[in-house]
Amino acid sequence: MSEYKSGNGCCGLSIKGCSKHTDKLNTYDWLADLPDNAQACNIVEVQFKPPRKGYFYNSNNLDLVKGDVVAVESSPGHDIGTVTMTGRLVPLQLKKANLKPGTELKRIYRKAKPVDLEKFEEAKAREHATMIESRQIALDLGLKMKIGDVEYQGDGNKAIFYYIADERVDFRQLIKVLAERFHVRIEMKQIGARQEAGRIGGIGPCGRELCCSTWMTNFISVSTSAARFQDLSLNPQKLAGQCAKLKCCLNYEVDQYVESLKRLPSKEIVLQTQDNDYYFFKADILNHSITYSTDKHILANESTISARRAFEIIKMNREGKKPEALTEDGAPVETKSLDLLEQENINRFDKTKKKKKKRKDASSNDRRANESRNNEARGNNAAEKSSQESSAAENGKNPARKNDSRNRQRRGGGGGGNRPKNTEQQNAQQS
Repeated sequence: MSEYKSGNGCCGLSIKGCSKHTDKLNTYDWLADLPDNAQACNIVEVQFKPPRKGYFYNSNNLDLVKGDVVAVESSPGHDIGTVTMTGRLVPLQLKKANLKPGTELKRIYRKAKPVDLEKFEEAKAREHATMIESRQIALDLGLKMKIGDVEYQGDGNKAIFYYIADERVDFRQLIKVLAERFHVRIEMKQIGARQEAGRIGGIGPCGRELCCSTWMTNFISVSTSAARFQDLSLNPQKLAGQCAKLKCCLNYEVDQYVESLKRLPSKEIVLQTQDNDYYFFKADILNHSITYSTDKHILANESTISARRAFEIIKMNREGKKPEALTEDGAPVETKSLDLLEQENINRFDKTKKKKKKRKDASSNDRRANESRNNEARGNNAAEKSSQESSAAENGKNPARKNDSRNRQRRGGGGGGNRPKNTEQQNAQQS
């Protein structure tokens, strides 16, 4: 019974069926937990150094599961690989790899022994130094090619050199020099720019890892028609990926765009109204909206209408009728002026931040103004209350004092004639 695990990006099935998806050649075996799945097919999928994998007969009826390291037949000698799939899904993988059922396949010898693993590690340790030295040899021979990678066979008797070349290269002399230098059998394999980019890896303009280095195994040709269907600018700098070829992602949504284009009128049809003729200018394919202009070459008197409205006007024109305007209600459509250079501006993302900051500052200023107004109102109310209280106290509590002062003023003394006397008496008492 296999151990039930979930982790390391695994999806909760057995460790036989699901492993770390760090390799793009890894295939999820969703039938791994079925009973007698391994015995359903005697063909096993074995993976070597990416992007290479093969299919071998399990002629010795070995009990193999996903992840086992095995020694397989090769020419010459043997190679070391890892089992990636067994059971009922292998025939489907053979069909995907365009291998017919009658194709002769090589055999699996045994599970790898410690001696085999030691030779394998020694061979793998020489790959990088061999690649660097072989590049220098090709440069000395004046060959217009680039050796991208080197893969040694498990027993160290053969080396596969992966190279990139735009033109046909005569590397017969190169093979002789490499065989004399490294004392192994040489095999040359040409790879494309997309395979090289997938081998190196990197980050795409979308911010994610390259598709060719993560999950893509089969590369479909990409043409400029895919960009035309999506109404993209035919700018080589924007349409090319890190491999200097057209981006593979141009093919992802082209079918949806082609289907949506069928629901739009032809670009050659001219819409006729009572006041003017309108020509096709641009279209929002997925939104099914079209922008028309009164001039064929420049944008003038633009009007954006839906595809349904455009078909209605086309039908009216065929019947000899002309609507008053493109829009249904006759009112002009409010259009926003677009800055064509806005997408190239490096400060385009700072404007929103400034607006948000201004809004925050305005809200804080309004809050402060409201607080100051409330404080002033509170102060005025308090002052009015205090003045009212003081006036009430003067009028209610001390009426006799007011009467005395009034009487003193009437007498002419004003209350000031007695002050010097009082001061003299106080001085006398103090002396």
